[in-house]
Amino acid sequence: MAAPALSHHSGQPRSVPLRELRTRLTQLIAMAELTDTVTLVTRDGDPRPVAAIVPAPAARSAAQARADGERLATVTAGWARRLEESHRQGALRHAAELRAVTDALAEVWAALDRHVPPGTDPAVDRLRAAHADLRRY
Repeated sequence: MAAPALSHHSGQPRSVPLRELRTRLTQLIAMAELTDTVTLVTRDGDPRPVAAIVPAPAARSAAQARADGERLATVTAGWARRLEESHRQGALRHAAELRAVTDALAEVWAALDRHVPPGTDPAVDRLRAAHADLRRY
């Protein structure tokens, strides 16, 4: 078997029909090992690949990539749960603080209404009108 027939094509995987694979398997495996060549195996007469001969490091990295992807998905899900819980706690704190500020503001307006009843001071009446949306009755 002549080596030039299986010369390495830079970056392009080689395609070999199954019939040829049966006679050249040892040579194709050696090429994969020595030159990192990928060989696609096709059925005779069909250009679609049905299998591949890949260098062992490439196969391990694909398996490692799958494992890394699964690990990343697990870690991401954990962080998403933590972030969601943090948002929930922040929303609860915000609601409590907003309630406290609203209650304090209502007390201030009530005290102002007692000291300066509506209609007695035009400046305070303008202030009441400007902040009507903040007043709680």
